[in-house]
Amino acid sequence: METAIHKPELLAPAGDSEKLRVALAYGADAVYIGGQDFSLRARAGNFSIEEVARAVNYTHALGKKLYVAVNVFAHNSDIERLPAYLKLLKEAAPDGLIVSDLGVFTLAQQYAAGLPLHISTQANTVNWQSAAMWKNLGAERVILGRELTLTEAAQISALAGIDTEIFIHGAMCMAYSGRCLLSNYLVFRDANRGDCAQPCRWRYALQEEKRPGEFWPIEEDERGGYILNSRDLCLIEVLPQIIAGNIAALKIEGRNKSAYYIANITRIYRAAIEDAVTKKENYTVKREWQQEIAKVSHREYTMGFALGSPGVQSMRYESSDPVRGYDFVALALAIEQGYLLLRQHNHFAPGDTLELLLPQGGEIDLKVNELFDSAGESIAAAAHPAMMVYLPLTAQQQQALSYYKPPLVLRRAVRGPN
Repeated sequence: METAIHKPELLAPAGDSEKLRVALAYGADAVYIGGQDFSLRARAGNFSIEEVARAVNYTHALGKKLYVAVNVFAHNSDIERLPAYLKLLKEAAPDGLIVSDLGVFTLAQQYAAGLPLHISTQANTVNWQSAAMWKNLGAERVILGRELTLTEAAQISALAGIDTEIFIHGAMCMAYSGRCLLSNYLVFRDANRGDCAQPCRWRYALQEEKRPGEFWPIEEDERGGYILNSRDLCLIEVLPQIIAGNIAALKIEGRNKSAYYIANITRIYRAAIEDAVTKKENYTVKREWQQEIAKVSHREYTMGFALGSPGVQSMRYESSDPVRGYDFVALALAIEQGYLLLRQHNHFAPGDTLELLLPQGGEIDLKVNELFDSAGESIAAAAHPAMMVYLPLTAQQQQALSYYKPPLVLRRAVRGPN
């Protein structure tokens, strides 16, 4: 009898409640969020403790999991405030806490006893002895450093006796597993406490001390060089190797990304994981997956260290601007009596054609012929952020959408150059 192949958990980011609902609707097995304190995405929407509790209940009602990041590198002032926060998290009962700092880990064991602890990639775990040490201390999962090859990750999974998790998609920085001092040094925003200014995306040049005004031409045009500007990670091509390595969870980066980004990337990896599990050695990356992954805002793609040292091809030297082919236009919140209730995220109006992303893949084109406000009055455009509007549906569209439950994401191709 053939042994059933292991299927890893697909873990998606959720910067706020809206993104959480989207990630779960588009195929995530679990989501990770941050509270309003002690999380390494201080400028995401984040969750109050009341919102954490509601998010846990919502996620559990769907039979899925939620993890809360408490992954700052804590200073003394943080340590004083952490016990009360951890007690509240314990009451909210998420499926685990993601921590980086050994002091935070110890406090979590004391004040949030019983909650599983996952060790953040910020802890830089890149060997099996370190992973085994975390297990001995009481951790249930280690999120491995992004400096590892897939072979090394598989070895850690085999030797350490603890669940492992790796990043499979999203932005990377030039620091060691994300530990960065540039931001703090240059603009006094501490990346290790969640407030990174992304100085690795800035333009730099080199100047020799005795030659003021003479700059080393790092790249060929007049815009300067982006010597720290990493391409984005994309491991869709090597999913069978990852799964064969018995990795417990595959994580998408992006708590600061849009709901559109989360929906599209999550649904593509959902489909790809299912294919990799069922087709095994016959797995191939479908052309439509590649096309869809290219339609979200990104900085071109690299496989990072997955197959070995990435070299210069992992960097993008010509620009730090993302490639963007589509805009996130609206979120469909409900289907009501022949209308789609939309919350606006970008301007659209009659005459536009929008694409509604289906969780199982594919899109439905929605021609905007007319829009109505909540009073039933016809309006010229959805012109204001978070504006609630009604889009009439044809009978055919209603039938097509009857199989899906909102929230659903709508996009539109970018007009003009990126």
